[in-house]
Amino acid sequence: MAKKQTIIIAVAAVAVLGFLLFAVNKQQGNKEQTKEPAPQVPSPIAMQGMANQKCPKLIQNKTGSPVYAPSKSDTDQKTYVTLEWTGGKGANFKTASCTVLFSSGAVSKLVIDDQVLIDVAANAPKS
Repeated sequence: MAKKQTIIIAVAAVAVLGFLLFAVNKQQGNKEQTKEPAPQVPSPIAMQGMANQKCPKLIQNKTGSPVYAPSKSDTDQKTYVTLEWTGGKGANFKTASCTVLFSSGAVSKLVIDDQVLIDVAANAPKS
């Protein structure tokens, strides 16, 4: 009988110890979650991906012609990316250029066949 009591006490002690470890780890996990995330640093790949999501849809909306891979790209690798497309056979445009700002994630300039359709900088208040 003494052996059974010892085994029962040992199992209960292990269970209590497990619950205590779980509770301590959970509290430490909650403290770590309240820390502020590191500031997001723009990467050229993320900026290119953002532009590749927004610009083709916008160009197709304005021209009626789908666009796929850009023929040229330009970026300062920190604040903006500009993608350019050349219209192929049957396309309703010859050239299209689209600039996306990383800070806002918005299209700041759209030019199709030398016609400026969006230019956020031109609409900015002058100081």
